[in-house]
Order: sequence, then C-alpha cells, then structure tokens
Amino acid sequence: MSGQSFRIGVDIGGTFTDIVVIDEQGCVHSAKAISTTDAYERGILETLENLLRDNRLSAGDCTEVAHGTTVATNAIIEREGALTGLITTRGFRDVLELRRIRIPTQYDLNWTKPPPLVERFLRAEVRERMSHTGEALEALDAESARSAIAELTRQGVESIAVCLLNSYANPAHERAVYDIIRAESPDVDASISSDILPEMREYERTSTTVINAFVMPVVKQYLESLEAGLREREFTAPLLIMQSNGGIMTAEVARAQPIHIIESGPAAGVVAAHHLARRINVNNAITMDIGGTTAKASLIENGETTYSPEYEVGGGFSQSNRLARGGGYLLRAPTLDIAEIGAGGGSIVWIDKGGALQVGPKSAGASPGPACYGLGGEEPTLTDSCLLLGYLDSEGIAGGSVKLDSSAAERALGEKVAKPLGLDITTLAHGVVQIATSNMTRTIRSVSTERGKDPRDFSLFAFGGNGGLFAASVARELELPQVVIPPSSGIFSAFGLLYSDLEHHFTQTLLGRTDELDPESVEAYWEHLEVEARDLLSREGYPGERCRLRRRGELRYYGQTHELSIPWPENGSAGDALAQASEAFEDEHERTYGHRGGDGLVELVNLHLVATGVPETPRFPDSLLFPEILKTKTGERQAYFGAEMGWAAAKLINRSMLDETMTKGPFILQEFDATILVPPDFGVTRDAFDNIIMRLGR
Repeated sequence: MSGQSFRIGVDIGGTFTDIVVIDEQGCVHSAKAISTTDAYERGILETLENLLRDNRLSAGDCTEVAHGTTVATNAIIEREGALTGLITTRGFRDVLELRRIRIPTQYDLNWTKPPPLVERFLRAEVRERMSHTGEALEALDAESARSAIAELTRQGVESIAVCLLNSYANPAHERAVYDIIRAESPDVDASISSDILPEMREYERTSTTVINAFVMPVVKQYLESLEAGLREREFTAPLLIMQSNGGIMTAEVARAQPIHIIESGPAAGVVAAHHLARRINVNNAITMDIGGTTAKASLIENGETTYSPEYEVGGGFSQSNRLARGGGYLLRAPTLDIAEIGAGGGSIVWIDKGGALQVGPKSAGASPGPACYGLGGEEPTLTDSCLLLGYLDSEGIAGGSVKLDSSAAERALGEKVAKPLGLDITTLAHGVVQIATSNMTRTIRSVSTERGKDPRDFSLFAFGGNGGLFAASVARELELPQVVIPPSSGIFSAFGLLYSDLEHHFTQTLLGRTDELDPESVEAYWEHLEVEARDLLSREGYPGERCRLRRRGELRYYGQTHELSIPWPENGSAGDALAQASEAFEDEHERTYGHRGGDGLVELVNLHLVATGVPETPRFPDSLLFPEILKTKTGERQAYFGAEMGWAAAKLINRSMLDETMTKGPFILQEFDATILVPPDFGVTRDAFDNIIMRLGR
C-alpha cells in the first residue's frame, strides 16, 4: 500500500489513546492502546509505529497528523503547570484571588475556592494607568517593570502573565512590558492579555491570561517532543491541534496560545457527531462521550452545535452554565458547550461516610487502572462491575490487547464494597451500573432540561469506549426516542479531528449603544480584525481566496451584565448592520429568556470574528470502509439485566448480522474498540451507514 496518501487522527483520553488512519480511498485503520500517562507522546509514537507497520503504510505518505490532547487540561486539574508570575497595574494585584463572588454549591458552608494558579508573592505591580477609552493617564514606569521582572525571575518563574488595566483599549503599555521581558529574561515565557483576550472585565481577562501562561511551557515541551518523535520516524506532514471550539490550529499557534486547546479532546467527538448527524438527517441530537475517566455531553440543535464564550476547568463537574460557576478556573475562549463529569469505566466504587454507595468522580485511570486490568490496580471500578455482569469479555478489550481478570474484579468489589454493605456481588455490581447511569444522565440534563430543552426531542449519539455500554440505560431513564452508535464508536473522537477545518477566533471589545455608535468606526474595527485574520491564515497556507470570515456580535440590553452572541448582519450599509444587529439580538433574547427588553436600548460589547481556512479539496472521503467492525467475536454469553429481567443469554453479534429490520435484544456487539449492549427491552437495527440504531420497546 506504499505510495497511497493518508491522514492520521490521534485522540488522547485519561485511559486510552486512540488512533485512526484514513487513506485516500476511505479505508479506515485504527488502533487503541492504554495511555502512557508519564509521557503521552511515547504511547502515541509506539502505537502509531505499530499501526503503520501492520498496514504497510509509509510515514512519508502521510499528509496530516491531527491531534486532540488533554495535556493542558491535566496541567490545570493537577496543578502541574509552570511556576507562573503575574504583572499587573498597581492596585490590582488581588483581582485573580477575589474572583467572582459566586460559589457552585449554594448551601455548602465548607466549600473552599480553589487556590489561585499564581500565589500572591508572585504577583507584581507596575506603575501605569490606561483609561477605558485607551488614553494613557499615567505613563508606564519602565523601571518598575524591570524591577518586577527581575524579582519574578529571581523567584524562579518559568512563565509570566501580563495583564494591565484597560489594555484591551490600548495595548501599548503591555507590549512595552513584553519587550522588557524578552530583553531582560529571554528564557522566560510571556503572555500578554491584549494578545490573549482583548476584552473588558479585569478578572476574566486576568484569569484567561494566567491560564495561558500556566500551561504554555507544558504544552510547548509536549508538542516539541511529539514533533521531534514524528520527524525521527520520517513524518513530514504538519501537526495540527484540535481547539476547544471545534476547529484545528497549527502546533506553532497552539504553543503560543494554548488557552484554545484546554478542551481539545472533548471537542473532537462533538465535531464528529455533528457531521454524522448531518449525514443521516438528524437535526436534534445529544452527544454522549463516555471513556475511561469521564462522561461528556453536548447539544446539537437545529443542525448546529452549541457554543459558550467561557468555561471553567478544574472544578469537578464542569459545564458552561453560568448558574453553576465558581468551582474552577475561568477561561474566556470560544468553546463547544460541553458538560463533563467523572463517570467513566475507571470510576472508582466506594462507600461514603454515611454508608452510601458512590461511583466516581475519582478514576483509576490508565495506571494502575481497574482491578480487572491486572496492572496493579486494587480499587473496584465501574469496569469491574460490567465485567462481572457479563457485559465485557474476560478474554480482553481493545482487540484483546488488554486482558480482563474476573477473579480480581470480584475480589476488589467483594472485599471493599459488597461485604461492608452486606450485598451479593451481582446485586452490588448492578447497583454500581445504575448509579453510574444516573451520573451520566446528570450531564445530559445539564445541557438539555436545565436549559429548557426536552431531551425527548433529541436522538442520543453515543460513542467513546463505554458509550455503547450505557447508551440504552441512559435512553431508558431519559425517555429518548432513539440511540445512534456509529462505526468505530470507541475511537469516534479521532474522526472528529479529521473532519475539522483550520480555524481562528479574534475578538475586540467595542462598547457603546447601537443607536449612538459611529457605523464607520465599527466597520473600521471589523476591517482591522479581518486584516489580522487574513494575515495569520495566509502564513498558514490559506491565501485570500481560501479564507472564510464570519462576523458575530456580542450584545446586551443597556444596563445588563451578560451578553448574547448573534451573527452579524451582512446585507446593507454599516448603519443598517447596527440596526439589524439590535433587532437580531432582541429576537435571540426573547428565544433565550422568553421576553424582550422594555426600552429597547441595546449595547454592543464585543466584536467576534471567526476565520476558517478552506482546503483546496474536501478533507474527508464521501464514504468510509471499516474492516475492523467485522472482526468481532460471535456466540453467546450470560449477562445480567436487573431484578426484573435477571440473567439472560445475550447473543454476541457483529454489525453485518443486522439489517434495517428491528430485532429485539438482548445482544452484545463486542467490537475492537468498544462494547455495545442491547438489553432485552430494546430493539436494534443497522442503517445504510453502518450505524447501530436502538429504540426502547420495539
């Protein structure tokens, strides 16, 4: 097969590393291996090397390597980023610690806010003052900047965040401080807020810039190591990184602005589900991505993915709902609207102080992993429970590369949980599955019911290594009409990496009432952003004719504190655009909140430009071939389906054994990368695109 071009998608999860290779004919080759958490790039390179060798592919024929990574996320959650310093305007040293006056648990008097990523002694002040209109009220005292940089360097900081008051209106002072850092401490990384987030609101801008500085050295080291490993193996293709917003960016840009790849991994699955939904004409879908560590959910409504302008990371249950803020570190960057909770296959089963059974959020991860992996793990997990209920094959998962030990699973669950609770092992294991299912439905409710959406109006798109195991249980609990499980569902997120286009987002605060702003000045700001966007895309190989620009405005009623994002009108003059944008905002406000403003005064807050690089040829083949989906075990296995249905003989089948005729379960599809469970009360069929479709009671 040498000489045939191909593209590679690499997705790292907390437990498994997934790789998919798609050649120019649409043939799919895949690999799944346990993540090497001590050095993720090592596991990627070893697995990739084996995959290419087994399929007789040459590294020189690769045209692109797209990668979704959790490296930045892990650095924040585990607080293992760089020792970071902060330089700010005199009097604003504690903005980072004061945060917003919100807590995520309203009645928990013992809740403690997470410690700031920059300790107070590493926050330095400089003398300068910029007005909100960009007027220099007090010139920058360069000597105070040098003194601050020298002190931070003496403390051993590896990265410095610079966030000066009102720098979004005039970045001159920040750029001067940046130049001093480069001259005085060239080995220290630096991030300035006017480059990272040129928007008003001091805490949001400071937090976002600090996160960028905190993860920058970690991301740089990781990407440089991965690129070096690819070069050693004779890859010449560019390395592209998935962004939190669903687009991809070059590794070079990711190193400078890692803030955009914090939610890199979860975004890829939503992108893949969005493309699949369009292909099979499903307008409303809920995505459910369940891996070894977490369960993630997102909404596709009226054929469009949903976005959030900001996110919190490192706060346990993560979601972009502004009613549940304060538990993590705020980053303001365009992000696919994804809720996430610690409920995956590796979630540890434990008993709380009140004697109640709990599942997660702590995970056994890839190392040591669940007890049944036989890799040294002793804690009972959700995977151990699924094995004892007959859902998983003891001969192994991931194509048999990970053997499963039933006796180890029974020992861990029995000694640590079943005996203390006085339960038999089967009842306990099924209870664990029920609790995990309840946790998973919580993520779906957070993006549907809690937003005024009825989940019964949506199809469930389930993927990830454990998505197919729990899809039916979740659909039953939420009364969802149907479940769609795509081919290669266990590595589905890796496909999203190859669907995505290269994309960048540019923002600029422009505050003023729409009936008072000068239309020509607004247009001048738009043109400035577009020049910046075209210049960046041109450097990345996308000249003018291959650059697609989309304008969006963030507006609010005069006197409000939160904005809504709307597409910026494209027809008519600059003056017409302001009037049309005001009307579009009021329509969106009524859809979101159920009413329009009384006086109708609308305020523009931010301009937001989305720039996409359009490839010369389509990035994805019209059809795909999945040779691995037929390499599945057949036969029969006993599986437990609860007190009412009990143990039943579940047929082991593959997708080719199903057609468009609905067939009643129980079935188990034991595929290379995932296991799909069809309970007795569900019917199952296969569509023209090899998707598994499940429906309750048919």
